[in-house]
Amino acid sequence: MDADVTDSAGTPPEPEEPAGAEQPPPADGAATGQTEAASEPGPADVTGGTGGTGESGVTGGTSESGESGGTSGTSGTSGTSGTSESGESTERAERTERTERTENAGTSTADGTGAPGEDAGSPAADAKGRRHWLRWTALGVSVVVLAAAGTGWWFYRKLDGNIQTDTTAAHELDKYEHDRPAAVVHDAQNLLLIGSDSRAGNNSAYGRDDGGSQRSDTTILLHLAADRRSATAVSLPRDLMADIPACGRPDGGSTKAQFAQFNSAFEIGGAACTIRTVEKMTGVRIDHHIVVDFNGFKDMVDAVDGVEVCLKDPVDDRQAHLKLPAGRQTLHGEQALGFVRSRHGFGDGSDTQRMDRQQQFLGSLMKKVQSNGVLLNPARLYPVLDAATKSLTTDPGLNTLGDLYDLVRSMRDIPTENIRFLTVPRQPYAYDGNRDELVQPDADRLFKQVRDDQPIKVAAATDVEKAKEKAKEGTKKGDGQDDKPDDPDPSSSPSAPPVYSGTDAASGMCG
Repeated sequence: MDADVTDSAGTPPEPEEPAGAEQPPPADGAATGQTEAASEPGPADVTGGTGGTGESGVTGGTSESGESGGTSGTSGTSGTSGTSESGESTERAERTERTERTENAGTSTADGTGAPGEDAGSPAADAKGRRHWLRWTALGVSVVVLAAAGTGWWFYRKLDGNIQTDTTAAHELDKYEHDRPAAVVHDAQNLLLIGSDSRAGNNSAYGRDDGGSQRSDTTILLHLAADRRSATAVSLPRDLMADIPACGRPDGGSTKAQFAQFNSAFEIGGAACTIRTVEKMTGVRIDHHIVVDFNGFKDMVDAVDGVEVCLKDPVDDRQAHLKLPAGRQTLHGEQALGFVRSRHGFGDGSDTQRMDRQQQFLGSLMKKVQSNGVLLNPARLYPVLDAATKSLTTDPGLNTLGDLYDLVRSMRDIPTENIRFLTVPRQPYAYDGNRDELVQPDADRLFKQVRDDQPIKVAAATDVEKAKEKAKEGTKKGDGQDDKPDDPDPSSSPSAPPVYSGTDAASGMCG
C-alpha cells in the first residue's frame, strides 16, 4: 500500500479507461477525473471526495506538499476509479430506466392505449390506439356487409326459384317461326299478358275442377316504346271471334285451323297457340309472354295493402262472391279478384265493361306499386316480388329474377300518365250478340301504330263519343257549303292520330 502511495507522490499513474470510453486530456499535467458522478457510493468515492466530479483529480495533481499531493494524488486516483465506476453505474441506471419505460409501455399496450417503447398518452400511442379501433370497426362492418350479402343472396334465390318456365311454348313457336311476323322497331318490346282461369289446384275455389283445363280469362298486349317513355296495354276480349291457326296440343296431337272464340286458343294449345292467334290478328311480333294465375293476383294486391276504388253504385254479384257499397273504398285480395272478374254486378254485364274496370284497377295497382311507399321500402317490396314471382309462368327469356328486374327497371321511369290502357275497337258479332268482332279499319289502324311504335292517345269513353259526334256534325255542316266547322276537334282530322276509349295509370279509379 505504501509503495503505491510513494509512486503516486510523483506523477500519478494514468487512470485505466473504461472500454469504449473516451477520456478528456489532462489539465496542467494532472490526471483528470470523469465528468459523471457514480450512482452507487463506494470506498473510492468516499476517499476521492469530490473527485467523482473531476475537481479532486485536478487538485490532487497540483498539490504543493508531498503529503498533501500524495493524498490528493490518491484522491485523484480514487476519483478516477470512482469516475470509472460511476460511468458503469450510470450505464446501469440508463439500462434500468429503459427497462422501466419498456415495461410501462408494454403495460399500456396491454391496455390498448400504447405500444412498446411509447409512453401512454403520447401522440404515437394515440395514433396506434385509433388504428386499433379502426381495425375493429372495419372488421365489424365487414361482418355486417357479408351477412347482408348472404341474406340478399338467399332472398334472390328464393324469388328466382318461384318463377315457372314454359319451355313447351318456346318449342312450339320454333316450329312455326317462318309464319311469325318480324319485329319492325328495334328495342321496342311486345309482351302478351295472359290471365289464366284454370280451376286446378288452389284455384278450385273459383269453380269446378275439370281436370286442370284453362282458358285465357284476360289477355293484354303490352307494348313498351323503344325509348321507354310510354307503355300501352291493349285488352283483347275473351269473347272476340278470331282466326285460330292449327296448333299443337298438350297430348302431342294437333288441331285444325278454325274461326272460334278467342280464349279457346289457350285451352286447346296453351300460350303458344294464343301467341300465334294474336300475331295473326295484329301483325305484331310477340317477344315474351307471362301467364298470371288467380292466387298470384290476390297476393299482389294484399302485398301493397290493397287498392283504392270508387264506385258510383253498390255492387251485389253472387257469382263473383262480391258485395260492395257505393263510394270510395280499398279492396284486398278476395274482393279485388271478384271485382275484376265480375260481370253481372256491373252495368249491362258485358265483357267490354268488365275490361274497362280491369284496366282502371290495373292502373290503380301500378300507381300504388310505383309509389315511394313500396319501391323504396324493402319490407314492403319483397312481399310484392314474392307474390308476383309465385304467380308467374314465363318463356325462357324472362324466367329469372334478373330478367324480370331488367324489364321492370326499364319501365320504372315511365310517367304514369304515359301508361295507357284501352280495349281493341270492337262491337257485337253480327251473328251472335254474345260474341264480339273487330271494328275495321279502326282495329287495323291501332295495330299498325303498335307495330310502328307510334304514340297512342286515349280518353274517357264519354269524351271520345262526344268527339265523334262533333266530327259527324262538322262533316254534315260542311256538306255542300263553303264554310268549315267551328273549332274542329283535332282527332277529326284524317291526318291527326286517333283517340281511343281508355284511361291511364295517373287517373286510376278515383282520379
